[in-house]
Formats: sequence, C-alpha cells, structure tokens
Amino acid sequence: MTDRLTPLELMTKLISFPTVSRDSNIPLIDWVADYLSSHGIESHRYIDPEQPKHALFAHVGPWEEGAIVLSGHTDVVPIDGQPWDTDPFTVVEKDGKYYGRGTCDMKGFDALAIWALVEGKYSDLTRPLQIALSFDEEVGCTGAPPMIKAMQPVLPKGSAAIIGEPSSMQAVTGHKGGSGFDTHVVGFEVHSSLLHTGVNAIMAGAKLIEWANEMNTANMAAKPTDLAAMFDPPFTTCHVGVIEGGTAHNITAKDCKFAMDFRVVPGEDKNYWSTAYLKKVREVEEQMQAVVPETEIRISERFDVPALQPEKDGEAEALVRQITGDNASHKVSYGTEAGQFQEAGYSAVICGPGDIAQAHQPNEFIEVAQFEAGHDFMRKLLTRLSV
Repeated sequence: MTDRLTPLELMTKLISFPTVSRDSNIPLIDWVADYLSSHGIESHRYIDPEQPKHALFAHVGPWEEGAIVLSGHTDVVPIDGQPWDTDPFTVVEKDGKYYGRGTCDMKGFDALAIWALVEGKYSDLTRPLQIALSFDEEVGCTGAPPMIKAMQPVLPKGSAAIIGEPSSMQAVTGHKGGSGFDTHVVGFEVHSSLLHTGVNAIMAGAKLIEWANEMNTANMAAKPTDLAAMFDPPFTTCHVGVIEGGTAHNITAKDCKFAMDFRVVPGEDKNYWSTAYLKKVREVEEQMQAVVPETEIRISERFDVPALQPEKDGEAEALVRQITGDNASHKVSYGTEAGQFQEAGYSAVICGPGDIAQAHQPNEFIEVAQFEAGHDFMRKLLTRLSV
C-alpha cells in the first residue's frame, strides 16, 4: 500500500466497510492504520472496553502543539428498509454524484482528511496536522469524548478542530446541544374493565409525552434570546420518536418504552431540561405507586452532546473562512462532535462537503463538485500549513 491513493480511491475503500453503528468498525480502522503506516505515519487508537469499536488518531509535521485537527466519524446509519437503487457499500458515480452509504455523512470527508494527512507527510509542513476518526457518532456522539481524552497524553495538543460534517463547505459556527433519556414505564396488568386497580404503562407514559408537548408549546411562544434566534427553530425542543408497549387491547399495559430527547439552544443549560424531565417522571411515578406500589419508571441517559458555542475571534472559524471565502453566518440544529472538541479546549468549527439533507437517506450521495471542493480545501489547507 505504498501508492498514494486519490481521495476518490480512499472514499471508495472506506465505504466498502459496512460500519453501521450497531456493528464493529475495527476492519476499517485496521485498514486506515496499515495505509498510514505504509507512508511512515504512526497512528494510535482508543479501544472501547465494552464493544468492538476503535478510534484512530495520528499526527504529521513538526512534533509540537498547535495542530489543525481534521475530525470525522467512521460509523454510518443502517440501510434497513431503505429502497436503494445501487449497492449502498459500493461507490457509484452517476449524473454528477457519488452514491453510497457515507459518501455525504461522512466518509467523503474522512477520505479527504486521510489524503491530506498523507500528503502532509510528504510536505514541508511548518505547522502540524492531525486526524481523529471516531465511532458511534450516529448513536449520540458517544465515541468522541474518550478518543479526545486519549489523544491528550499521546499527541501534542492541537489548537483548532475542523469537524467535517456535511455543510456544503460553509463555516458552521454553532449548533444545538442534545441529551436523550431511555424511559421504561413499568405498570401493572389487569383486565381493562378493572383498569382502576392496575396501572397502564402506556397511559402513564402519555403523561410524560404530553408534558413534552406542553414544553414545546411554551418554548415556541416565548421570545427567543439573541443567541437562540440564530437557530431554526429558535428554541429548545422535546421529542419522542419511537414508542412501544402493551400486549392486548383489553389488558392494561405492563410496559411502555420510549426515548425522550432534547435539542437545547446554546445559552441554555442542558441540565435544566434533564432535571425538569426527571422531576416530571417522579411525579408520574408517585401517581402510579399510589395505585400499585411496585410500579416504577426507569430512566437511563442515552446520550449527552454539548452545544457548539459561537466563538469570538475563533481560530478554527477564521481559518475556514480564509480558505473558503465564506463570510456568512451559519448555525444548525443537529448535533455533532464539535462541541465535544470545544469543551476539551479546541477552537472548533464545522466544515465539510455535501448537503446534510442527503444524510441518512436511501440513495445517499455527495455531488462530485462538492467532493472536489473538499479536495481543493485540503490542498489550500496544506499550503497554509507549509508557509
């Protein structure tokens, strides 16, 4: 593997690994490590102790602090039930687009980052460049925090991180934070004609979901802060997307399970919303236990993603704007690993090829022109790091 692969060749290889979040990403990481090693680049790993998942990070250029970090995730969402016209794990070029799972979100950027790292190895860099490839971004950004922590004693500390989520190569400087709670309402089964002697877990859970509706209504009606007004929608949202429970129409449901998720605008405390939700949970639980004491509501945190706070004179933002020429203000409501890098002391910005509207879709694609714009960005970045 001593050949220097093109970005397209790299993306094609990465997409051939079906790294759906529920499965291992180790074969992909092994391949990347071997490819980097063949070009004299030593890579390092964070190994998840509980599942077969690895993160990878590496450094080229002067062995000193101040690197630019190119950050991407290696997992993709499932293809189950999606009507694909082509093999999702084979890159197909058609009508000015590259089709394949992860072309847009976000193995296209990963390929460009790997290309830049290898080119940087053969360049006279005066400032270092690093890469950080995580796992489990798609299930709550849970893989990045331990990876970032593992990087600190191994590599010189970088100063600015470019998170390559699809942004059409625009500088996104803020996004909402998020938290999610798996909720299991445990009721008590009786015949529905005697429902007053049992506890219907679905109907108890509906009280929590209605609380979320009430919070959304109140948040929507409130005047947003100047910071919140930058986002669409300009308020924190509460959401339940999946629910299951019950066994028969004439039995009070013993179980009801759903996830309560919050997308919190910067400037608001995520802990406020978790505290408010848990308070409501305890209130409903007390009502249940007044009927049948052994009923309960079990809560477990599924994810906790910090917001990306807009930075004043942020290094990462300034660098991306200098390269792209984009001076507009861009904020998004989805979450990324950018806030996690920011919390760890890095200046952070989101900038990557592709349109977020294509992420997670059947027949996911990235426009060839967007991929080439990403390639051009990496060339210009290397030039700046060589001055």
